[in-house]
This record gives sequence, structure tokens and C-alpha cells, in this order.
Amino acid sequence: MSKRAAQKEAARVIREQLARERRRRRTLWTSIVAVAVLVIAGGIGYGVYAAQHKSSFATPPGSVANGTGFATGSGPATVDVYEDFLCPHCKEFEDASGSAVEQLASQGKARVIYHPIAILDGASTTNYSTRSAAAAGCAGAEGKFREYAKALFAQQPSEGSAGLSDDQLVQIGTSIGLSESSFGTCVRDGTYKSWVQHVTDEASAAGVTGTPTVKVNGRQVQPTAAAITAAVQPGGSSS
Repeated sequence: MSKRAAQKEAARVIREQLARERRRRRTLWTSIVAVAVLVIAGGIGYGVYAAQHKSSFATPPGSVANGTGFATGSGPATVDVYEDFLCPHCKEFEDASGSAVEQLASQGKARVIYHPIAILDGASTTNYSTRSAAAAGCAGAEGKFREYAKALFAQQPSEGSAGLSDDQLVQIGTSIGLSESSFGTCVRDGTYKSWVQHVTDEASAAGVTGTPTVKVNGRQVQPTAAAITAAVQPGGSSS
């Protein structure tokens, strides 16, 4: 090969290398831009979803500020009670300790917040945990959350059953003075079902894994009258 031909060949090789480098850079920048677009789009999409999800539930009037339950009393200690209306242990807790907890509120020793959560929907054939908690939200909106909650526990269906029907849930409400029209419509329309999911999600985020769960000033205590009362006292222990 002549010297001139060799120079041409070398120049050709260099041009091809430069062309490949330009293509590589274009591909790299195209990929970077595509990834950036996906990230931005994903961020916007998540923001829209989060905003919609956050506002996708109706909060019952009269519930606490963060919309996770109903409070009674205004004492210095805060007692959070998490219950599922299908949970047999919750009924046992209410039967054994419910009045003692209410007394702490009535005596001005504690602010008691009741959180109706739904973790046992799989233990009924009609999502009774959610339906009953939503009905309790309807009762709470009319100022009778505790009265209705106690009536629900008094007529608690067995796990594995269909649970009480919506008509039965309405009948329980009317038996304690709630109106057939407004309360009945609220229950049958499932007005607060999505709110129950919110309450349940917030409970899970707070570390609640079962029911009944009781916390005093943010610390979990045994769900017994003695343990709760002791923890509410100044300097009380959570053991």
C-alpha cells in the first residue's frame, strides 16, 4: 500500500471512530433525557395519585383532627384504643375494661380516642369489619359513636359468618336514637368505607398489628383496666 493510500485509510478509520463516538454520545444523551422525562412524569403522576388518594375519603364530622377516630374526655393523658368490631378479643376487652376506660375520660384523667379499624374483613363473607366501622363513622357523625360501638359489640357476629346486614346495622342505630333517614342512608351508601381504610392505614403506620391495641401517650400497654389506669397516672408505667 502506498503512503498516500495508507494516509487515506488512516483518515477513514479516524472518521469512523469519530462517527461512532458521536453516535454513542447521542444515544447516551437520548437515554439520559428519556430517563429524566420518565422520572419527572412519574413524580407528577405520583403527586396526582397521592393528592387524589389523600382526598378520596370523607371524614365524619366530630372526628379528631387527623380524622382517625372519635375522642371522649379531655384529660392530660391520651389513650388510643384500636378495635375491630368483628374481633372477639375486642369484645372481651370492652366487656372487661370498657367502662374503666370511659371512667378515665369522665373523671378528666384522659382523653380517649377510639380508632375503628378493619383488619378482619377476610374473616367474614361481606367485609363486615369495614361495613361496621363505616356504620360507626355514620353514628359518630351524629354524636353517638360510643353508644353505637358498644351496641355493635353487644351484637357481635361470629367470625367466618356474613356478619350483620346493612339493615341490621341501621336497626342497631335506630335503637339508640339515630335517625332512620340520615343514618340509614349513610350506612347503606357506605359513606365512610374509604374513611375506614384511612383509619386502618394510619393505625398500621403507627405500628398497630392486631386488635385490641391500646396506647397511652404513644406507648403500647396491655389492654387491661389495671394496666391502662396505671399508665395514665402521672409517672405511670406502660408495663
